[in-house]
Amino acid sequence: MIGLVVNPVAGVGGPAGLAGSDGAAVQAQAAEHGSAPRAHERAGQTLAVLARSHPRVRILTAAGSMGAAAVADAGLEPVVVFTPSSTATTPDDTAAAVAAVAAAGASLVLVAGGDGTLRDAVRGLGAAPGSAPAVLGIPAGVKMYSPVFAVTPIAAGALAADWLGSEPVPTAVREVLDVDEAALRRARVEPVLYGSLRVPQRLGRTQARKAPTPVSEQDAVAAAARSAVRAMRQGVRYLLGPGGTTAQIAAELGIAKTPLGVDVVLDGRLVAAGADEGRLLAEVAAGPAQVVVTVIGGQGFLLGRGNQQLSPRVIRALGADPLLVVAPEQKLVDLGGRPLLVDTGDPDLDASLAGHIRVLTGAAASAFYAVAAPEALVP
Repeated sequence: MIGLVVNPVAGVGGPAGLAGSDGAAVQAQAAEHGSAPRAHERAGQTLAVLARSHPRVRILTAAGSMGAAAVADAGLEPVVVFTPSSTATTPDDTAAAVAAVAAAGASLVLVAGGDGTLRDAVRGLGAAPGSAPAVLGIPAGVKMYSPVFAVTPIAAGALAADWLGSEPVPTAVREVLDVDEAALRRARVEPVLYGSLRVPQRLGRTQARKAPTPVSEQDAVAAAARSAVRAMRQGVRYLLGPGGTTAQIAAELGIAKTPLGVDVVLDGRLVAAGADEGRLLAEVAAGPAQVVVTVIGGQGFLLGRGNQQLSPRVIRALGADPLLVVAPEQKLVDLGGRPLLVDTGDPDLDASLAGHIRVLTGAAASAFYAVAAPEALVP
């Protein structure tokens, strides 16, 4: 059987630019910005794919917003094996729900959330990966750098459908890492290993681990950043997304970059720091604008990992040429021919961004590289 556990508040901090969703104070702040969780919707996308192949499958899950609601909305039968004590769920509820689903006999547990949610899943299983059920993350959080997630919810559904098929799905033990969100907001990025999970593996469906930029490549990063600055046009607002390369662009401009935030630059001046989705929409409405993004090393994501302020509404408002992509050439080489990925949560928008895009890679150097909507990689 397959199990499902949903973290109901996962992803709520993304559009608000809060670097995560942990804690009641952060969730309240996100609500003030008009942000909403997206885990229920993302879990629903996964279950819709599964239901097309296996319409009579029963799903071991937790009550209400922790899974049963999404299962019922997909037209499948929920088998509730855990009920939280309150509608305001906690990380302990996530851990307990995963433990209950595993104990009830799930051979694969789908967990909708981000790195923090999968960290709770590790705690709930509390066993060596080889003796625990397989686990697959449905990407629904803000931070999703661990290699335990499907590339999109639809890819997660395809993997789950394969899991129930006649051919076995290979698995591999992968690490679960997380960073302290409070430290992130102070520009301290110190990943900690919290354990390992056995994860289904399919090329193009399971994401790789985020790879840091080696110190030896910093000169290449600086060259790519200088190229981006030279490409900037007067009168155009540039929305600088998170990342080491965009931080270097800010340094070249002589401005301070918000750690893991989106900052708006106009004619070399900082006009908005750490902007949320609402502020970005206002800036885009004020005149021509373009997003500056880099490539997540090892994974290839441009959108949908740690930059959810750049929402579908923001990207659509930018018009026909929304992205300025900047990355040292080695990041493209390390992908081994795999395409760059966009996972905005809007499949139609992702499809419109697919094709080939120019990537600024260094002084007077660029490359045209393939961009794919991950759904296109799912047979």
